[in-house]
Amino acid sequence: MTRKWNVLPLMLLAVMLFVSACSGGGTAEPSTDASTNSGNSTGTVETDKKGGTEEVTVDVPDLGGRVIKVAAWWDLKPAGETASDKARLDKIAEVEKKYNVKIEFVNVPFEEYMNKFTTTALAGEPFADIVQMEYKSALPAILKGQLLPISEFTTAENNINQEANLITKFPAIAGNYYAFESPTSIGLGLHYNRDLFKKLSLPDPQELYNKGEWNWDKFMELAKQATKDTDNDGKIDVYGFSGWAIDVLRHFTAANGGTIVDDEHSKEGLSDPKTIEAAEFVKRLYNVENVVKVKTGDKTNWEESNTFKDGDVALFTAAEWQLGDITFAAGVVPIPNGPQGNKDVTYANNAASAKFIPKGVEDPKMVYQIYEETFDIPQIEEYPGQDYLESRYTDEKDIAMIREHIAGTGRILLDDAYAGYPIGDYVNDIIKNNASVTATAEKYKAQAQAAVDKLGKP
Repeated sequence: MTRKWNVLPLMLLAVMLFVSACSGGGTAEPSTDASTNSGNSTGTVETDKKGGTEEVTVDVPDLGGRVIKVAAWWDLKPAGETASDKARLDKIAEVEKKYNVKIEFVNVPFEEYMNKFTTTALAGEPFADIVQMEYKSALPAILKGQLLPISEFTTAENNINQEANLITKFPAIAGNYYAFESPTSIGLGLHYNRDLFKKLSLPDPQELYNKGEWNWDKFMELAKQATKDTDNDGKIDVYGFSGWAIDVLRHFTAANGGTIVDDEHSKEGLSDPKTIEAAEFVKRLYNVENVVKVKTGDKTNWEESNTFKDGDVALFTAAEWQLGDITFAAGVVPIPNGPQGNKDVTYANNAASAKFIPKGVEDPKMVYQIYEETFDIPQIEEYPGQDYLESRYTDEKDIAMIREHIAGTGRILLDDAYAGYPIGDYVNDIIKNNASVTATAEKYKAQAQAAVDKLGKP
C-alpha cells in the first residue's frame, strides 16, 4: 500500500508541532483578522495550557487576489453531492478568503492536454499551477526539467493531523518524488459477470481466491468452461474472456513478476523470461483455447476493452470507472498471479496519474500549501474513496476485495513514455499473426532498447 505522507510546509509544521505539544494532539483553526503587515494578515491559533490558553501569532500571506489554477482532463471541482464534497467546498472558500486567492479548476480535453502543457511549459509560463498528469507523460517532462520535485516545497514529516484527509506522496519517478494526490482505495482487477457465472453454475472467483486456488490454471479453466454455445445453434454465444490485448499482456506480465520496461534500470522488458511466459499464456487464451470474444474483428483493437458490456463475457480486465453503464452484476477479484508472481503485484498501472507542479510556477511552496489546506477536512467517509467505490459496486464483498487485496498492488508502467517502443508490434505479431513469442521478443529487443536509450536517464 502507498504510505501516507503529510508534507506540510515548514512554517505550518512548526506551528502544528507546537500546538500538538501544548494540547495533546488536538488542532485548532486559526482565526484571521483584517489587519495586514507587508502583505500579510495576522492570524492566531489558540492552544490549551495549564491554567488557561495561549495565543500563537501566525503571519498569513495576502496574495492579492491571485488565481491558482488546478488542471485536469476532467472537472476536479467537488460536485457537492456528498458530505465530503460539501465539506471540501466549504474549506476551499475558507482557504480562498484566508490567503486572498481564487482557486480555479481548469478542464482541458485529454487529447489537447499534453500539447497545452508542453507548449506553455516551453514558454516558461505553465497554463496551470498544479497539473494532473499521467506518469508516462510525466517522465519525459521530468527529464526535460519541466516538473519540480516535491522536496523543493514540502517536508517529509508524517504523523501530523492524520485524521484529516490530506495529501499522499505518490510513488517516485525518475529517481525522485514529484507527485502528490489525495489517497483512495482504487485498483484494477479482473472483473466477472456474476449473473453469467450463476447462470452457468460456475464457482465464484472470490471464493476460489479466498481458498488459495486462484491462479492462471484456474482462470483458464473457468474461461474454457464459460465459452459455449448455449442455444445449440452451432455458434459460440458466451465467451470466457475479453479485453484489450496490449493491456491484457501488461497485466499478466505484472502478475507474473515482470514488466514491459524495467524503468529503474533503463532496460527493455520484452525479452524478459517473465514477460515471455505471460505472452505465451495470453497467446494461448486467444489462439489455442479460443476463449476470447473479439467484437471488432481485430484482436488487438483497444475498443475490445469495452466488449464485456454486451453481457456475454464471463471474465474481463477493466477499471472500475468502466462499470458505470453495465446492465449486469459485476464482481471483482485480483488478476491471478503467474508462476513467477506474488500478491504484492497483481496488475500493471499504465494509466497512473497524480498532481504535479510545473517549473515556472510562481512561489510553488505557497501554491502547494494552499492546495493541501483545501483537503484539511474531517474524514467524513469511513475511508478515502468510499463514496466513489459505493457508486460503482453494490456488494460490500467487492469493495473489501479492492481495499484488502487489489489497491496498492499495481506496478506503475511507463512503456508509453518511450517513443517508438514496439509494444504494439510485439503484441500484433504474437496475437494477430500467431508468431513465436521467443522469436518475436528477439525481433523487437534491439528496437525496444533503443527507444529506452533515446529518452535518456534521470
